[in-house]
Amino acid sequence: MSTDARLYNEDLAPVSESQKTWSMWHIAALWVGMAVCVPTYTLASGMVDQGWSWKASVAAVTLGNVVVLIPMLLNAHAGTKYGIPFPVILRSSFGVIGANIPALMRAFVACGWFGIQTWIGGSAIYQMTNAMTGDMLAQMPDLPAFVGINSGEFLCFMIFWAINVFIIYKGMESIKFMESWGAPL
Repeated sequence: MSTDARLYNEDLAPVSESQKTWSMWHIAALWVGMAVCVPTYTLASGMVDQGWSWKASVAAVTLGNVVVLIPMLLNAHAGTKYGIPFPVILRSSFGVIGANIPALMRAFVACGWFGIQTWIGGSAIYQMTNAMTGDMLAQMPDLPAFVGINSGEFLCFMIFWAINVFIIYKGMESIKFMESWGAPL
């Protein structure tokens, strides 16, 4: 076994049979969770706003989600069957060094999607806060015009970003802290 951390570490190691818990239903639930979300509704409503019929916009969004499903299933198959992470699977096609390129491409796409989700979540906080406070956040001083948003929108974006980073840092299990507050999960 190599001691080089680039070749092997706990995050890159295959998982045991008992740790392989994902099934077809987990992948289906992941896809539905990615397909039925606020950005999807925003995309479809934006198409309707631009003159598409609601049927055409729903069909386009559905087709787009099915197109995303195919590579998602192909990516997930080896990982769920053999218990190895995506970067390790890439090594068989691209080599140890070459696997960094598609792994980074995947990471950049994930960063973009995180930004979209965070923008929408921050916008929701901004709208709710303004509705409850009589546009308090809308009256905050403006940022420079090239930023394209006001201070209140930026503040809400950062609040939503901080919540997400906290969960990422603490791990998905950190969401259970809500149970201690009596919130049903």
